[in-house]
Amino acid sequence: NERRKPLPLKETPFVSILMPAHNEGDILFNVVKEMTQLNYPNYEIIMINDGSSDNTGEVLRQLASMYDMVRVIDLKPNCGKANALYLGTLASKGEILVGVDADSYLDKNALRYLVSHFINENNGERVGAVTGNPRVRNRGSLLGKLQLCEYASIISLIKRTQRVLGKVMTVSGVCVAYRKKALMECGFWDRDMMTEDIAVTWKLEKNYWDVRYEPRALCW
Repeated sequence: NERRKPLPLKETPFVSILMPAHNEGDILFNVVKEMTQLNYPNYEIIMINDGSSDNTGEVLRQLASMYDMVRVIDLKPNCGKANALYLGTLASKGEILVGVDADSYLDKNALRYLVSHFINENNGERVGAVTGNPRVRNRGSLLGKLQLCEYASIISLIKRTQRVLGKVMTVSGVCVAYRKKALMECGFWDRDMMTEDIAVTWKLEKNYWDVRYEPRALCW
């Protein structure tokens, strides 16, 4: 089932990808290049410079001039990931928001897999969030190998089990899609907490929104 290619989507709603960045200037050119080549027709990329002290702001301005789909929000003070996501949401055009860490990029078909849940005729209108499947690319170090084991076995197994039971208890902040309406209803992210992904999942669940796990939506 998980090896199937994404089915053609009956509709492709506009998606806003939010990518907060703090001192990521060295890697942003490669990351954003990958993000502009996704197999999905309607999306924008909103890069949020969260008070970086390196050349992140300058790099983002260059990227915005290179790619029409890239927009930039430049925050002078460092306010944290949850606040950056919130400000990105205010500037977004899409009803579906996808949060991706700035040191990661989506697999070519990831958006198609994520969006399919929101437009699914089987209770798709109640889907508030769909968490993706992070995979580690830099596996040369011991830490990289440990992270690979953690993501591929422990985290994936837990989320698959929780989905079978009907309750995914936390989305993965590295790669997750939200329905903007659901975020508005539950008050968005808690901007005074480090674990914004856990807190927002519980708020969505308490407001009766369905939270799902899509293992085919890979994020590298």
